[in-house]
Amino acid sequence: MPTILIKNAQIITMNAQEEIIQGDLLIEDDKIKNIGTNLRHKADQVINATDKTVIPGFIQTHIHLCQTLFRGQADDMELMDWLQKRIWPLEASHDEESSYYSAMLGLGELIQSGTTTIVDMETVNHTDAAFRAMAQSGIRVLAGKVMMDMGDDVPDLLREDTAASIQKSVDLLEKWHQHDNGRIQYAFCPRFVVSCTEELLTQVRELSNHYHVKVHTHASENRKEIEIVEQQRGMRNIVYLDHIGLANENLILAHCVWLDDEEKRIIKDRGIKMSHCPSSNMKLSSGIADVPDMLDMQAYVSLGADGAPCNNNLDMFNEMRMASLIQKPKHGPTAMNARTTFRMATIGGARAVGMEDQIGSIEIGKKADLVMLDLNNFHTFPSAEVDPISRIVYSATRADVDLTMINGKIVMQNGTVKTIDKEIVLHEANKSIQRLLKRIPSIMKIPG
Repeated sequence: MPTILIKNAQIITMNAQEEIIQGDLLIEDDKIKNIGTNLRHKADQVINATDKTVIPGFIQTHIHLCQTLFRGQADDMELMDWLQKRIWPLEASHDEESSYYSAMLGLGELIQSGTTTIVDMETVNHTDAAFRAMAQSGIRVLAGKVMMDMGDDVPDLLREDTAASIQKSVDLLEKWHQHDNGRIQYAFCPRFVVSCTEELLTQVRELSNHYHVKVHTHASENRKEIEIVEQQRGMRNIVYLDHIGLANENLILAHCVWLDDEEKRIIKDRGIKMSHCPSSNMKLSSGIADVPDMLDMQAYVSLGADGAPCNNNLDMFNEMRMASLIQKPKHGPTAMNARTTFRMATIGGARAVGMEDQIGSIEIGKKADLVMLDLNNFHTFPSAEVDPISRIVYSATRADVDLTMINGKIVMQNGTVKTIDKEIVLHEANKSIQRLLKRIPSIMKIPG
């Protein structure tokens, strides 16, 4: 791999001291080799970053690449209707080709807007195609096949036999976990308690322990969902997950909008990682998670965009701004300040995936997952006497991303994603969604 020297950048490190320095970065292989001023080193490529800002790559801890094709297909609905009437039928209609292009479409958007690591939950079928897309794109990922072995309103093509769901997940893990020197990692992904038997969830617990991998699921996103769980299991979501032994430091929970005090305590005490998805929660009218309270308790909270049909963007700039603003009417103007939110988008995400010693900040020896911003624009000026992090959280947009680097490789520069053929993906995405929509009537067993 070429040695890259980035010269004269404003570097927002997010190290323990959260230093912001003016200087140079030396990238050798996949790591940050040196940070300093006036570095003199023979490099294969020198990038002049004068008047540019270099930040750690964003880490999004809840994404559904399998749903990117469904952008605009399920607007203005609440969660359970959204799932049962639109998303599950669309997921059931997927084929291998559509799964691949759905993933590619999302990956192009993520990389172009400065996200370098994702936690991705796929659908029941054709997950191998999504992994092929992730491998090709160069993104860092923790991902898994969704698991669903119960539910009256689940299309037949999504409702699995428990043993088959487990076996398919293990097969994918054994093929993809630690691919490309650990850039791709596997996580078991039971969808949520509503669609999973206790047998499946307890087996996931054992497999997570056996393989030393994460578990990623949804919890307490919607009040109707919680009512269903209480009817089925006799207790609230997080209490139930604790009851069956899944509540531990390897668990990443998406949403957690409706928590009582006991559930908050369990999340904190067990070291559970919580992924806050503010735009999705607002669009589905699910509610506003009590993130300031969780942070005050020193719980682990990070950010994710969720899927394209409930957002409809996969843009961390949107999520940071939304996460900050929605809390202020209730908690006051100082709640969720820019630095807190930026921390959640970078080193907080690294902690969620258990990689804080490798990514999430710009430090010597860490992976070179970096984003360079060009903030010389009307909407980000004046720059003088302004906190650089506030400038990013409240003013910057994904259009300001000039370069994305993952594992020491430049995967996007000047708006062009080098690992994805944009024209082919856009063309095939349209073809795929048209094909999938034609399948829905037969999948739902209704006249079409």
